Amino acid sequence: MAFVDTEVSDWVVETFAITQWVDVGQLEARETLPSFHYEPPIAEDIDAKLPWEPSRDASRYHVGVTARDGGARHPGRRIASAKSWLSHDGVDRSADFLPWHGDADVTRLSPVDVSARYLLHLRSAWDHAHPDDPLNRQDVVITLPASFDEVARELTIQAAKQAGLRRVYLIEEPQAAFYAWIDRHRDDWTDRVSSGQLILVCDIGGGTTDLTLIRVKPAGDESDQIQFHRVAVGRHLILGGDNLDLAIAKLAESKLADSGLVNSLSSNQWDRLIGASRSVKETMLAESRPDAYTINLPGEGSSLLAGAVQTELTADDVDAVLLQGFFPDVDLSARPTQSQSGFQEFGLPYASDPGVTRHLAEFLSQHRRTGLEASDDQSADRPDLVLFNGGVMVSPRVRDRIVASMQRWFARDGESWRPDVLSSPRLDLAVAQGAAYYAMVRRGQGIRIAANLGRSYYMQVSDEDPSSGKPATAICLIPGSAEPGQRFRDDRHPLELQTGAPAQFPLWVSSTRLADNVGDLVDIDRLQMSALPPICTALVRGRRRDELQMNVVIESELSEIGTVGMFCVDVDSGKRWKLDFDIRSTLETDRAAHDGVGESAGIVDTETIGQCANAISATFGDSAETKPNRIVDQLQKLTETNRNGWPPSLLREFWQFLMDDEPGRRKSPQHESRWINLVGFCLRPGYGVAVDDWRVATTWRLLHGRLAFAAAQSRTESLILWRRIAGGLTAGQQQQLAAPLLASLQGKSGKLDTHESVEIWRLLGSLERLPVVDKIRLGDIAIEALPRKKNESLRPALLWSIGRLGSRQPVYGPLNTTVPADKVQSWIASLMTVQIAEPLLPLTIAQLGRMTGDRYRDVPETLRSDAAEFLESSDSSAHLVQLLRDGGSFSRDEEAAVFGDSLPLGIRLVRG
Repeated sequence: MAFVDTEVSDWVVETFAITQWVDVGQLEARETLPSFHYEPPIAEDIDAKLPWEPSRDASRYHVGVTARDGGARHPGRRIASAKSWLSHDGVDRSADFLPWHGDADVTRLSPVDVSARYLLHLRSAWDHAHPDDPLNRQDVVITLPASFDEVARELTIQAAKQAGLRRVYLIEEPQAAFYAWIDRHRDDWTDRVSSGQLILVCDIGGGTTDLTLIRVKPAGDESDQIQFHRVAVGRHLILGGDNLDLAIAKLAESKLADSGLVNSLSSNQWDRLIGASRSVKETMLAESRPDAYTINLPGEGSSLLAGAVQTELTADDVDAVLLQGFFPDVDLSARPTQSQSGFQEFGLPYASDPGVTRHLAEFLSQHRRTGLEASDDQSADRPDLVLFNGGVMVSPRVRDRIVASMQRWFARDGESWRPDVLSSPRLDLAVAQGAAYYAMVRRGQGIRIAANLGRSYYMQVSDEDPSSGKPATAICLIPGSAEPGQRFRDDRHPLELQTGAPAQFPLWVSSTRLADNVGDLVDIDRLQMSALPPICTALVRGRRRDELQMNVVIESELSEIGTVGMFCVDVDSGKRWKLDFDIRSTLETDRAAHDGVGESAGIVDTETIGQCANAISATFGDSAETKPNRIVDQLQKLTETNRNGWPPSLLREFWQFLMDDEPGRRKSPQHESRWINLVGFCLRPGYGVAVDDWRVATTWRLLHGRLAFAAAQSRTESLILWRRIAGGLTAGQQQQLAAPLLASLQGKSGKLDTHESVEIWRLLGSLERLPVVDKIRLGDIAIEALPRKKNESLRPALLWSIGRLGSRQPVYGPLNTTVPADKVQSWIASLMTVQIAEPLLPLTIAQLGRMTGDRYRDVPETLRSDAAEFLESSDSSAHLVQLLRDGGSFSRDEEAAVFGDSLPLGIRLVRG
């Protein structure tokens, strides 16, 4: 954290020492606050009250040094890499899922909440030291990776607001690092750079790799002044020091296995090995290093010392893994591979290719001529200067490897050229110092880097046509030349929207197509453009079949604080709707963003759809001519298709018609039960089609706690509905459903004898976003109830629920809410000893024991082998046995059994 006292005329950038706990009873002010969050176990927590806290109870967590060190002892209670999670477009970044694979009793937080807690600590430390000048009355510049997407930028602002910071601006870390260099050379920077030069900022921190190019140009007036222009930013890469730690840990684990000391490390040993590997990296990449480094790992259980193991890594071993693995000698023509990353332990989408030099070669090949004018010296297409930043770049070996690569790529024949390295004495402070300098640049003082957006934004307006080979097309909404404060509007291509239904706009971004102008129609090239989370809105003004049409245009703006805003504007009235990024379309790490599979499964002609709408209206509308028990037969006859063959697009049309006639469910208990049944069937599984989250939210608002009749059939159908669409419910909604049901099941037998108990258990098993402690409680109750004779009719539902609650690979839920393997071990053991003959038992055991390759989720190999033999002895499916022994994916039929219902066409549930 750096600052400038603006009341001093000859101002300088100063570093603020941040007060924090560094050990038991030891409070210090240090220049950096390590970005770790730690919730100690009750037995370890002491009265470590910070000076600004009224009591220790005010916050039972630590950030900073004690969080880093305490988390090494209890990895399941520590959160790291929050910034990487904040930029992970495969999760709901506002959801509470950290720490990843955390202990069952630790509080879960979102990446936004964790980031807010770091900022709150900084604010509190500052306010304590400067009570007359609190931070919420200052201009605050927050740094972030240059490759942060727009959602991550918005969420950074949200975290700052949660921390009570009011006047916030954003700056990209590579720019800030360069501003710090300018500040250090206020008196002589003009002697060190000259017009025509190209500067590469290579920023590799703990979690991300950021590449930025800055071109030096004449000021454009008659003076001899020069200006800095940021002309290119690399794509988002979750690749950094964390990956190096993982690589060393995997090397050490393989050496231990080769020596016969261990077959496979437990998750606790693996966590400790990661911490040790971080020390190996820092030691062995230093300028002076030993010939070898010995790693010692304690054993587990009652004989910790006897079970301890150790292995030795030589300097050559480390060089082979880190330098050759992450910084290989490659040609300028080399390109990153696109295969899946081997690093999956922490749930983050690490870059598929760890070769930083391959990513650098691709970046420089694409952008080294960006920003060159026709009149410029065309030979100025290589980086003359390099500025290194980030923790990884502290290593002289890594810096030398990158400089040597650039020399080999760009030195011309007979030339001894190599890029000059701009010095940076404190890589850990440079970004903060540069941000403080930038705050003064905003006030008209200092040297400004002319930084346009550097990315062009597009909205897709047509789909690809495989039959003709015509690619999808998009409209350019924001050009790469955009600067903060500018607003753009495309009037040439108005869009026609139908009110009464949600609308979704697929978005694309490119850091290479920087010459496109607003309104240009371009072909979507996936090599040059990347998909963003879509933006969506719901222009609901009346019933769907009113078919109100509206002509709209899209307005876009780049705010002064560095975020993108988009609006849908009615051409006639001028009314504007804010378009929000559909973050929930990318809910889980193991499920990609919405890809249109549901829509592509089949389209039904409009005439048939109209006839079906009339049939639904005849059942639930004002006239209600048809009895509710006949509506499904009518729809099957009109579509000439069994209801299990209705494509998702048609199902969602039916859902909308049912919503239009929602008041009709109140005509009778029979109307309500049939209406609820159809709504759940048409909306299952709660995701898979564009803006399903909006549909699920609408259904929740209309139905939760709002049954028109107290009839048992309505209650039962509502349980079935929530089970069918559980994948679209938020964690909070799932807990609202579960709380009263869980309370009713407490005790020896609970209410297992009620006629609704089958659907109660099936609903509870489907709620994969429940806290782990609730899942464990439910699973234990079900295991205990299973062998009782009076529950014989309930056994299929109990088994189904146990399988879903303890599955190693959730159907839709986040992996961090997976029940711990040690608990599932006891469930599997119980299932193999209980004397019941149930067809569902083999599938349940396969769900609990299926091998995933993730050491945090897999049960021990010996138990999987025992379970496989148990299934073989009962003549179970060979495929289920294979899932236990070798892993893999469920078949389509097995998926349907796991889901507990037929699956809509084109929608897959369980990923391998």
